[in-house]
This record gives sequence, C-alpha cells and structure tokens, in this order.
Amino acid sequence: MASTDTTAAESQVKTLDATPAEGQHISHEGKEYTTIKEGLAHILVPHDTPTSTDPRMSKEDTQKQQVFYNPIQQFNRDLSVLAIKTFGLDSIQRKQERHAKSLKKGPRKQKGQAKETAEEQAKPAEPEQPVDAATTGDECTLKRKLAEGETVDAAPSPKKQKVADNSGALEEVEGAPASEAPAETSKEPKPWKAPFTILDALSATGLRALRYAKEIPFATSITSNDMSKDAVESIKMNIKHNKLEGTIKPNTGNAIAYMYSYCDKKGYDVIDLDPYGTAAPFIDSAIQAIEDDGLLCVTCTDSAIFASHGYLEKTYSQYGGLPFKGEPCHEGGLRLVLHAIAQSAGRYGMAIEPLLSLSIDYYLRVFVRVRKAPNDVKLLAGKTMIVYSCDNGCGAWTTQFLARNKATKNKKGDLFYKHSFAAGPTADEHCRHCGTKTHLVGPMYGGPLHNTGFVERVLAQLNEVDRKTYPTMDRIEGMLRTALEEITFGVKPKDEKSKQTLDPLIPKADPAEVDHHPFFFIPSSISRVVHCSAPPTAALRGALRHAGFRVTMSHCKPGSIKTDASWTDIWHIMTEWIRQKAPLKNPLKEHTAGRAIMSKPTTSPVQTNGTALATATESSAPNGEKADVEMANAEEIAAPAKQQTAMQPSYLGTNFEVKFDEKLGRDHDRGKYVRYQLAPRENWGPMARAK
Repeated sequence: MASTDTTAAESQVKTLDATPAEGQHISHEGKEYTTIKEGLAHILVPHDTPTSTDPRMSKEDTQKQQVFYNPIQQFNRDLSVLAIKTFGLDSIQRKQERHAKSLKKGPRKQKGQAKETAEEQAKPAEPEQPVDAATTGDECTLKRKLAEGETVDAAPSPKKQKVADNSGALEEVEGAPASEAPAETSKEPKPWKAPFTILDALSATGLRALRYAKEIPFATSITSNDMSKDAVESIKMNIKHNKLEGTIKPNTGNAIAYMYSYCDKKGYDVIDLDPYGTAAPFIDSAIQAIEDDGLLCVTCTDSAIFASHGYLEKTYSQYGGLPFKGEPCHEGGLRLVLHAIAQSAGRYGMAIEPLLSLSIDYYLRVFVRVRKAPNDVKLLAGKTMIVYSCDNGCGAWTTQFLARNKATKNKKGDLFYKHSFAAGPTADEHCRHCGTKTHLVGPMYGGPLHNTGFVERVLAQLNEVDRKTYPTMDRIEGMLRTALEEITFGVKPKDEKSKQTLDPLIPKADPAEVDHHPFFFIPSSISRVVHCSAPPTAALRGALRHAGFRVTMSHCKPGSIKTDASWTDIWHIMTEWIRQKAPLKNPLKEHTAGRAIMSKPTTSPVQTNGTALATATESSAPNGEKADVEMANAEEIAAPAKQQTAMQPSYLGTNFEVKFDEKLGRDHDRGKYVRYQLAPRENWGPMARAK
C-alpha cells in the first residue's frame, strides 16, 4: 500500500516544460519546486517554502519566504501592472499617430540628397547610347571588347540581386532580375507594430517581468536584469516554465552600468526600479536609459531615511533635502524622492510629471512621466520649495518656493514664463501662532503629486479586470479614489458621461502648477497642543466647508485632513471649538505652545454676563510673555458657550462664522471604499534582505 502511494506521488511530479498551473510539483535538475500563481504568471519556489500571510507564521518562516517570494508587495505589483498598462495605451496611440503622419509625409531625404538631385537636373541631357542585349555584364569590359573587335558571349553573366527575406531584411542573391525573381521573394512586409519595451532593472526572481509579459498584451520586449547569477538562473527557469522565451530577455549585470549603456541609443519606454532600500543610486542612470515620454516607476523602502528625522544627514545625501518632522512625514518623503528625480532629470533637459505618488505600508511608490522638454525644466526652481516647520510647537508650517514663474504673453498673444527670484522669507524665526522656533525642511518637490487624468484611467481599468487576478483590487480602488480626491478636493466633474468614455491619451498637466497646500494635519494632534478633547472629524470638516474651504483626506494616514485653509483659519476654528463645545478644564501651563495660541488677542469685543472684557491689542511674545493679559483672554475664549453673546472672538483678524456641521462634513461614500490597509500580521514590513 505504501509503495502505491509513493508511485502516485511520483506521477504528480512534472518537468519544467509542463503547462503552468497553481500548486504544481516541479522537478528540475535534481531540485524540487512548487508553483505559485500571482496574477497570470507562475513562479517557482523551493518546495515547502512558506508563502502565506497568516499572522500565526513564525519569524523563521517569514524570513524564508523573503528569499523567493514576498506576498506583502502583491499590492505594489498589481498596481504597477495596471499603471503601466494605462500608460502603455497612451504611449502606443501616440506612436501610431506619429507613424501615420510619417507615412503621409513620405520617406525622408538623406542629407545632401536634395542638393544632388538639383545638380543632376541642371546638367544637360547626354545622348542615349545603343546597348546590345549582351551588355548586361560589366559595362566597362563589354565596351572595351567591342572597341577591340572581340566577340561577346550572348549569355549574360549572372547578376546579384537584392531581395527581401522572410524577416524583411535585404540580402544579395545570384539569379534573374527582380522582375523575374521567384514569387516567394516578393512577399509583402509585415504590418508595423508600435514597440513598447520595459526594463525590470532589479528583477530578483523575475516575477514583475513575468506579470508584465502576461498581463500587458502590447508589450513587445521585456528585459529582466539582475547582477546575481543565481537570480538570473531562477529568472531563466521561470521564463521557460511560463513559455515566455520570445518576450522576456534575461540579463546578468549591474543595473547602473546596464542602464548607462543606453546613453547613446534608443532607451526603454518603461523602467521599473524596485530595490531593497533606496532607489537613489539608480535614478540618474535610469534617466539616461529611458525613452523620451517614458514612464519611470520607483519604489523606496527606506522610510527610516525619507520619513524620519533620526538620520537627516543621510536623507540629504540620498535625496538632496531634509525630512519633514511630524504627522505628514511620509507625504514629505514623497516630495523628497520626486525632488531627487526632478533634479537628476533636469541636468539632461528632461522634465518630470508625477502621474501617481503613493505612500503604501512601509514604502513609497511613484509613477513619473519623463519628457525631453527644456522649457519645462526652466520651471523647476519655481516648483521647488523649502518649508518652515513648527515641529516642536503647534505643528504649523509655511512654504517658501525658491523662484517665481510669472506667466505673461508676447506680442502674438502666446503664453510664456518669466523666471525671477522669490521674495523671502515667508516666515519669521519664531512661529506666528505659538512663538516656538521653526526649522527648515527640504528643498523638496512642490508641484502636484498626481495627474487627475491618469488616476481616472487607472480606475477605469479596474472595471475590466478579474478580481481573482487582482485580489488587492478593493484596496487599489480605495487608495486611488483617495488620491484623486487629494488633487481635486472631492470636486466631481460636471460631465458624468466623460468618465465612461475616457480617451487613452493622458492629458498633460500644467508644467508650472504648484501645490500651495502640500500637507495634511491630524485633528487629535492639534488638539493635544491646546489640551482639549479632539473634535470629531466630520465636525471639523463641516466647519471648514461651512467657512468656504475645500477639504478632503490624505491617502497617507487615516483620520487626516487636507484643506486649502491656512493655519490661521485652522487655529481660529480650534479656538471656537473650545469656546463652543469643549471648554478647557485647567489653565494651560506657561511657556507652552497651547497657551501662546489661546492667548492670542482678538479684534472683536467679547462680552460675558454683561461685562465687557478689554481686548488685547498687542500680539503675544514668544515663550509666554505678557502672561496676565494673555491668560485672561484665554480664559474668556474657553468660557462655556451659554455665557457668550452673539459677538465672537476673531483669531488674528479672521472674520468668518464657525459652525460645526457634522452633516456637511460627511461624505456620502466615505465608508464605501477600502482606503487604508490593515496589517495582516505583526511586524508587517520588508523584513530581512534576501541572501
């Protein structure tokens, strides 16, 4: 009985040439493998290697799976396939349009060809010489023989003719003239197909390349590169098992050196950089290897560098800027990475346009369109900003752009930009709200993080895909819709039909557009500054909308609020929250940011129980000076709402009514989408580097 079971088990073991299927047991060169399916691709991992996201998995098991297959980044790979496919549809159509125009114009004339043609036409016509049928050989030899009276053979010597082979290339053959050539040599050339090439520069097992080949049908060539010979052998094995030898080309080499080899030749349409850690060392060479109007996909997993203040000297050396300290640190990290890409591209006359920039789990992922556009590069200084951050005080920030791009028109009415120095500084040494010293952050990218048209087209792709192929589809949709709201502040287009019939061409964003409200805030964090109970998110959003401000959430963090209101407006609303809804129970301590904020003078009289309180006329000094006047004002602001008259205090001259309308602050589809990821197990992250 035991021998029968053994025979049955052995019969299930298949070779590498077998048709790929999930859960196969493959034997190759004396090693046993198991087939895992992700998307439409199948990858071979050593037999009995754990690949589950089960939270009960031991630390040893999770370390083993990193060497061959990382299920944590399936969201990254699913999103990348959809994003590259969306970009590819745009790229293919643009190439087809350019090809059609070139056919209408006809073949280009070579340099000097027009001049030679004109000279030939200017020459006088020579009289035609009668040529005997026998003069089909070498003309010079035949003329000499005829002049000397020698006889000439009637049969001509065979002449080499250029004919096209099956591949369309010309080759010389001996035989009859082209008019008498065999029928098979006059085949019509194959129809032109727009090329679309992808480079997976740091491929490991080649899973990304496999998925791109399987799920992007118009991809003509994919290069899967890794400097590890063992990794490339694994790539070759997976390519063969997936029957993709004609589409994927494995390559062994240093990614930086390989990409630099494309400096003087046609590059790739898409380059994907997905390293372990930072992608900074690969950015410059990737810019050199990418084709004009190409897509650069970049992943960085070193969040301890780009989103933490513990190694700010390392952050500067990697990305050319200092990190943001506080709640929006990951959004600041996105802008640091985009700044590094923009700086590298600008050196070669290339301008970048972020199509989608996301902070995901423990890493970030950006999709950037790169164009050869020297005029757009001139706008880069005006889109680069530094930030004055009150990270040790109230958390407020002020942006400062390095230059100004002023739009103007010439005599013909055409728009162009004048570039000048920016006036500065935009902030004082101390925060105007709490008096705490501010710190410098950046420089970093100050333009929009996303392209609205691109995000809409990726969302449209979700309607055409299979949920089994893309199991992370719900989270992709939620995050993309949140990103779309970030750039539009939730304002929906008037024409709803336009969403159903989206053109494949991705609209180009304004190259001079800047983001004047680049970061979000967390209501609970600013509530801790003034030691009050945090307002409900819907109530705070309703107050901002009631005052006429736009408000949405950020994809980076749950509970975040992104708005075009200034920090003066935000603190005015918070002081009103304390006055109307949540009076302070205890006086704030001296020399704190909260006390300085609550001690700000008002510009409108306030009455309590029929007794007017003198309004302070001087702004509070740093570190809580003028404590008596400030504290009296703060206690009045913190008084119960029933003791106040209709006249309201005004924080630093603001003049709008604050109404905490929770109904206005709620979005009808707020709970409809999976906007934020829940970690499926403890220590969810990149873990140890594969050895």
